Amino acid sequence: MIFLQLFLVFSKIGIFNFGGGYAMLTLIQDEVVNKHHWMTVNEFTDIVAISQSTPGPIGINCATYTGYTAVIHAGYPTWLAVLGAILASISVIWLPFILMVSISKFLLKHSKSTAVNDIFSTLRPVIVGLLAAAAIMLMSKENFGDPSESPFVFTVSIIIFLLTFIGTRLYKISPIAIILLCGLAGLLIY
Repeated sequence: MIFLQLFLVFSKIGIFNFGGGYAMLTLIQDEVVNKHHWMTVNEFTDIVAISQSTPGPIGINCATYTGYTAVIHAGYPTWLAVLGAILASISVIWLPFILMVSISKFLLKHSKSTAVNDIFSTLRPVIVGLLAAAAIMLMSKENFGDPSESPFVFTVSIIIFLLTFIGTRLYKISPIAIILLCGLAGLLIY
């Protein structure tokens, strides 16, 4: 039953996702944490962190880790969890792949069309909204700590957030360097 649910959930996420992997995070969290309760918010934020740190698209990485974790939590052995990871990964990409292959010829032919431009003009703010929702979703006590429970963790998290933002925005530091530096900082501080 878990495998059918994984297939249906990640197929739905794949076809309704606009804006790439970060926009997909809110859809994944809503399905796997809120609706199906396959994992906790803490586990999901850990999966997001791992998905950002590993090579490949964040949406597919997140689907892979989520599929594995959901099957493990359902009580199945590890080898079936690997199957769940593969199924979730394939499920999130198969419909968008078919859709893109189907419409790419049409888009190339009609890319200057007013109707196509109007559709994309409407989708752009949606994508920005989904990205903003993902950013806000990640600004939670699970990621930053709770200032009333642990002021130190909260303060360090805010400082790391601000330094990361400033480093990437103003000083154009590579995201890879930021990830490595923040991982080292977390290891040293905590």
